[in-house]
Amino acid sequence: MTRKLLLDTAILLALASLGVVGYKLAPLLNPETDITLPLSSCDLNRQLCTATLPDGAQLDFSIEPRPVPPLKPLRLQVSVSGGGARSVAVDFAGTDMKMGYNRPVLAAQPGDRGRFAGQASLPVCITGTMEWDATVLVDTGKALVAVPFRFVAGS
Repeated sequence: MTRKLLLDTAILLALASLGVVGYKLAPLLNPETDITLPLSSCDLNRQLCTATLPDGAQLDFSIEPRPVPPLKPLRLQVSVSGGGARSVAVDFAGTDMKMGYNRPVLAAQPGDRGRFAGQASLPVCITGTMEWDATVLVDTGKALVAVPFRFVAGS
């Protein structure tokens, strides 16, 4: 009887621990933003895309090469003009299929205030093409702003 009680207690503690870990890690998969802008209709496969931030600043975002290929190095560039951006990251998420955590932090470009650049790559989907959300996360110092874009990668 005591052994069964110890085993039951251990299982309950393990489940509770998993719940706490999941709760603590949830912001990594779904960042808590202060402001989320509407999904842009701009096609990142064709051009640089622009959005206006709530403070009036303009955000330009591009991914190269175009069209966006999976499994190849991608160059990410973000420019924020007319406002302050302390840091920028881009969160990639499959719209129909979870593809894991993929959120590169872009580096501020020296001597070029408001410009950030970095690299990323997208995993390949077994169906050949996949729709992605690329959410640019801009920390303005006052708020974390999410600027979502959608594109298709693959053949």
